[in-house]
Formats: sequence, C-alpha cells, structure tokens
Amino acid sequence: MVYRSTRGVALSWRKSSASGDENTCVEVAALGPSVLVRDSRDHSAGVITIGHAQWNALVDAVRNGDLDWR
Repeated sequence: MVYRSTRGVALSWRKSSASGDENTCVEVAALGPSVLVRDSRDHSAGVITIGHAQWNALVDAVRNGDLDWR
C-alpha cells in the first residue's frame, strides 16, 4: 500500500453504473501510478491505495468469480 497526501489534489471519484443511485459500493479514483479506493457511504473511513497491477488483478478476480463467498 502506498501512503501519500492528496491534499489540494482534485480527484475524479467514480463508482459502477450498476450501483445506480445506491451508495452501497466502493468508489475509485486514479492518482498517478495508483488507484484509490473508498467506501461510497463513508468517505471519512479512509482510502486504500493500490497499484494499477493490483487493481487489475482485483478486477479480474471479481469478474472471474474468484472472490464469491456465497
């Protein structure tokens, strides 16, 4: 995980269009070589920062159903 200050940086947060008007998902923003991830319901809960390779691996795992817990 990379820790860096984002004070004064305008971030473009995005969430899945599949979530509609719900706030029950995560939001992501790009910051240089990193991807920032936060809870869409609780922005004060903090941010996880991961690299693009780790983000791509996470997205692939979700798409492949590797993280299904049901």
